[in-house]
Amino acid sequence: MTRYNLIVVESQEKLAQQAAQVLASQIDLVLAVRDRAQIALAGGTTPAATYRLLGDEHLPWGRVDVWLGDERWVAADDPASNLGLLRASLLARPLAAGAKLHPVPTGLATPELGAAAYGEEIMQLCVGSPPRLDLVLLGLGDDGHTASLFPGTTATTVTEQWVTVSEGKGMARITMTAPLLSAARKVVFLVSGSSKSEALRRLLDPKESPQRTPARLVQPETEVIVMADQAAAGGSKPW
Repeated sequence: MTRYNLIVVESQEKLAQQAAQVLASQIDLVLAVRDRAQIALAGGTTPAATYRLLGDEHLPWGRVDVWLGDERWVAADDPASNLGLLRASLLARPLAAGAKLHPVPTGLATPELGAAAYGEEIMQLCVGSPPRLDLVLLGLGDDGHTASLFPGTTATTVTEQWVTVSEGKGMARITMTAPLLSAARKVVFLVSGSSKSEALRRLLDPKESPQRTPARLVQPETEVIVMADQAAAGGSKPW
């Protein structure tokens, strides 16, 4: 059974500060034993402040490969692009500018081709089957989705591919699959806001169905760190 370590901080500002420190520590640990760190980051609005602070951490960023846990099927310069979020936050900081970013190839003819190409690139740089990322940062939607694994979508059932096509909120998407996310050496969830409190309660509930709350499909061997502000945590307690 997946073990969760719930860390609750009082505000969004302090959540961003502490999350940046946790991520920096995890990257530092990886680079102490490996030549490169393979990390996958989340999109959305919640992690932007965390990324800006993370980008100010004194790390050997030139040895860090940055992947996207999911991406909307839009042009790279579209305001909805997760790639744009990373370029405007983490990679806009001078210290982190040397990190190697691996964008989802949304310029290909179809989402299926984009998913296949991204999966191939991941397999080339990450060892194992599934490939093992060192660190994955995930968000949590108020419907219980994470990455672009939305309730009721076929993407949640894919087990033989590491990247697949999905759809959420009326938009085609590319997403890492549950087996790839679960193979990561360390998984961190970042959750903020009162609208996420029910989804967070469901994530932490060992009786909750992964079909209703796909975030529970992410089941790594190591303890999952769940960082939440007080608004999201409400009365949640560590399990």
